[in-house]
Amino acid sequence: MIVILNENASAFQIDELKRDMESRGLVVQDIYGESRRMLGLAGDTAFLSEEALQRIDFVERVVRVSEPYKLSGRHFHPEDTQPVLPGNVKMGNGHFAVIAGPCSIESEAQILSIARDVKRSGASLLRGGAFKPRSSPYSFQGLGLDGLDLLKIAREKTGLPIVTEIMSAEYLDVFAREVDVIQIGARNMQNFPLLREVGNLGKPVLLKRGLSSTIEELLQAADYVLMGGTNDVILCERGIRTFETATRNTLDISAVPTLKKKSHLPVVVDPSHGTGYWDLVYPMALASAAAGADGLMIEVHNSPESALCDGQQSITPALFDKLMRAIDAVRGSLGAVS
Repeated sequence: MIVILNENASAFQIDELKRDMESRGLVVQDIYGESRRMLGLAGDTAFLSEEALQRIDFVERVVRVSEPYKLSGRHFHPEDTQPVLPGNVKMGNGHFAVIAGPCSIESEAQILSIARDVKRSGASLLRGGAFKPRSSPYSFQGLGLDGLDLLKIAREKTGLPIVTEIMSAEYLDVFAREVDVIQIGARNMQNFPLLREVGNLGKPVLLKRGLSSTIEELLQAADYVLMGGTNDVILCERGIRTFETATRNTLDISAVPTLKKKSHLPVVVDPSHGTGYWDLVYPMALASAAAGADGLMIEVHNSPESALCDGQQSITPALFDKLMRAIDAVRGSLGAVS
């Protein structure tokens, strides 16, 4: 629900209304239009009477929002959000950022070598899996906290902010202290208690689309994180499960402009998981940039053939460097900002 206020509404009156709505369990968000100030009310607003609200002297009009997502939608936040990221990294609102690194952290030498290579090529953030959610209980599950320590060493040596996936609420304190951007993986996109808890940390969050989730469900999941308190949420299209077997997943390029139309949050694309094959990463990354993505998440490994996890979808540092040059060319042809 959006409450549109009169021009003569005083700060005291607005604060009183906000406190009243919050006391009823609603999340209240300020919206500033060209000529009007508005309040966005998120939560269960069924008990609110539009007629009663419109009888308040300083309320001009009340509009119910039909979408099941509120905080991530453009009704409450018409302008694009540019999240505040460590290292002065810019993403969204015309800015493009690339997150790159190995699927899984294997050793100090491995993560340092890759981190230096991707930074040299222009990556803005370093990704690496310390905890690995695997379909098979017999597959490599990651190095855990030891892997996170190695990721921190790579950050110290290269200056790249780190992005890694949280698997369980038991590691919330560690991630709050040590991780720059917390990733919610596809399998946890609808782990709603975890989404709220991560949102409460006030850190940037990269939220991946679930394996079989709709765009609407992704945006509802984003609302859980936003309700926790952070404003810095990044949406990630990483491919969905369909009937097609030629690729690991079906990368939904149309999700990029669709999400940009429906949401103010930045959108990145992960063509590595989206296709599952290294030779498809390059063309799909370029397609994602051309479709208007705000960034990419690319798996890079210095020895893909011996990788402990997802080597078949990882590109080499040399190909990553070539890809970064091609991305610049594609975005330049579109007149992109950066």
